[in-house]
Amino acid sequence: MGMKDQFQDKSEQWQQQAKEKAEQARQRGQQRDEETERSQQEEQDRLDQDYDM
Repeated sequence: MGMKDQFQDKSEQWQQQAKEKAEQARQRGQQRDEETERSQQEEQDRLDQDYDM
């Protein structure tokens, strides 16, 4: 294997790792959004119950 091949292989590995990390970050962000939305809904429900009394 020549030097060029080694560099190309490394470059492809780094690109794949970067894609995987970006996907994981996107999924974590999505989970946070869902958790935030759920907590806001719970807070709104508690507020509504207070006014219903």
